[in-house]
Amino acid sequence: MKISLHKKKESDVHFEAENSLGHKIELYNSSAPNPQAPSPMELILMGTAGCSSIDIVHILKKQNLEIEDLDVEVEGFRKDTDPKIFHTIKLLVKLKGDIPANKARRAAQLSFEKYCSVSKMLDQTVDIQYKVELNGEVLE
Repeated sequence: MKISLHKKKESDVHFEAENSLGHKIELYNSSAPNPQAPSPMELILMGTAGCSSIDIVHILKKQNLEIEDLDVEVEGFRKDTDPKIFHTIKLLVKLKGDIPANKARRAAQLSFEKYCSVSKMLDQTVDIQYKVELNGEVLE
């Protein structure tokens, strides 16, 4: 994997990153007035949600289970001292479809505890907590 990052000419806190396939994403300093793009820390949360979602969909599809919809809400909690790293990340995986509750729970468990590279990389220093909501009901 290789990424290049360039400062946008109009601002000292606005950047554009590009991967080797030419896909681009903008980044912005979240403490600057009127941020124009996600911050690097927000991208970490987005990456966690995206990585786990890819896993969950893959795991459920392998079991011939059809997902009508999937949304993930993520909240990151940071330390008050510098560097302001995440100490906790909470995720709510919202699934819709004809999916048995035990299969939905297991897919999330496998993702967060075994397969999601982002979660596994972060879990050495961050408390990653997740819940699964299936068809509007939070599973325990």
